[in-house]
Order: sequence, then C-alpha cells, then structure tokens
Amino acid sequence: MLDAMSLDQLRTFIAAAEEGSFSAAGRKLRRAQSVVSHTLANLELQVGFPLFERTGRYPQLTDAGRVLLDQARAAVGGMDAFKARARTLAEGLEPELAVAVDVMFPIAVLTAAVQAFHRQFPSTPLRLYVEALGAVAQPLLTGQCRLAVIGSLPDIPPDCVTEYLLAVPAVTVAAPDHPLAKIQGTVLRSEAMRHVQLVLTDRSTLTAGRDFGVVSPQVWRLADLGAKHAFLKAGLGWGGMPLHMVEADLRDGTLVPIELETSPTVGTGFSMNAVYLKQQPPGPAGRWFVERLKGAQA
Repeated sequence: MLDAMSLDQLRTFIAAAEEGSFSAAGRKLRRAQSVVSHTLANLELQVGFPLFERTGRYPQLTDAGRVLLDQARAAVGGMDAFKARARTLAEGLEPELAVAVDVMFPIAVLTAAVQAFHRQFPSTPLRLYVEALGAVAQPLLTGQCRLAVIGSLPDIPPDCVTEYLLAVPAVTVAAPDHPLAKIQGTVLRSEAMRHVQLVLTDRSTLTAGRDFGVVSPQVWRLADLGAKHAFLKAGLGWGGMPLHMVEADLRDGTLVPIELETSPTVGTGFSMNAVYLKQQPPGPAGRWFVERLKGAQA
C-alpha cells in the first residue's frame, strides 16, 4: 500500500501539521476540510498507524507523525527541486556548460567569472578547456564545447558568430642577460632573426603549416604558456607574452621589454571574442557567462 502513496498526500500532511488544523490546511490548499480529512485518513491507512491525535480540539501530531514529518518535507522538497530542474532544462538551461578558453585570456578575470557562474548556476557543471590557437576552436567545431573564448587565433572558423569581450595587451620580452635585451632602442628584425624565438604551438591541425607572429627562422615551439614563460625567464629565447602574465617580472627586472622593429603581429595584443556556432547559440547559462566576461576588465 505504501507504493500508492502520493506527493499530494504528503503535501496535505505537511500543511495540516504546519497549519495546526485540518480546516486551516484546507484553506491553504484551497480544498474542503472533508477532502483534507479523507486524504489524511487514507495516508494513515497506507502507513499503518495514526499521524495525528484527534482527541482534542485541534489535531496533534503523534510521535510517529513527528518522525515522518521531516521525511515528508524532504521528499516533497526533492521532488520540487526535480521539477524545477526539469522546467529550466525544458526552457533551455544547459545541463552543463563546456567552454574552450584561450590560454592568453587573463586568468584573474576567468577565475572571477567562474566563481560568479558557480553562485548563479550552482547545479550547472562548468567544464573548461584552456588551449591556444586552433586548439581553442577545435572542441567547438567537434561539438565538445558549446562556447569558445578565442584571441590568439586570427581566423575565426566559418559558420560561427563572434562577440567582442575585451582586449589583452601583449609585450615582447627577454631575460635581462639576453643579447636582445642589451640593445638600446628599437631591435631590428634582422637582429631578432639571429636569436631563438619562443612560440606557442597548436595542438590541433586547424593551423597546420601556418605561423602567427613568427619572425625568426630559429624557433622553439612550446605547447604550454607556462613553459614558455619559464623558458623566457631562463634566457632561452625571446618572445611575446600577454602583459598580465609578465607584469610582475617587468617590475622586478626578471624580464625586460623589447621594442621590435615594426611588427604588427608580435607583442601588440589580442582581442578576445566569444565564439559559437550559428546553429548552436549558447543557452541561458552560456549567455550569462558571455555577458559576465564582457563586463570584466583585463
């Protein structure tokens, strides 16, 4: 008989316990007192014992009734949460949000946005892929991600929509004992070409055979921006870095800025854009995340 128990019975039980009388429960539920009494009588028949003591003017919970009241509240609350979750999913809220983020994007801004997202959508998991160049776009194109934040890839894939987020300044740097760091004023491209340039490599095949911002024929390719940072500080080459990552190094002198001869593709900065497929725009959670990033300051 317990399998036939309904949420309506539990709601009636909770209302009667909280309101203190069957008539008050009926008013709250907009039902006749007789319907409330009948519903509770059936519930008691199903559980096998009285939930209310009816000898006084007002019904009082029995000891067993008090024990089951918390369980009834938990059951109804769980179902309410289930229904609310189903409703938001039906309205378009993503069951999870997967985002590919350019490694050049300011980590402090990203962290703040993720924290705010968690507060706004506590039941929506956020999955992040931090990559560079074509590897940021690839999970978007394969359907692994619904949204990408792209800055280091100059060419946006076709059939995509872009929304400008913010600008990330960049600077060309080298260790203070590097030969280029000892040159006063502008460093000629011919001189820069005589030294190893450290560049990020693309983990994807989207930019195979293409180079972005490469000046020197002597190139060391690194798949990790942190490794590039460490190599620069060790004097193993020169290269461009997002300003936010090397500001402390520039202040304490562990890295120094290099002014290259006119080179629009090296050390100038990145425009970060939210990118998504035209036929698969972000849902409410993704849209909220994009707007949150738009309001940030690099």
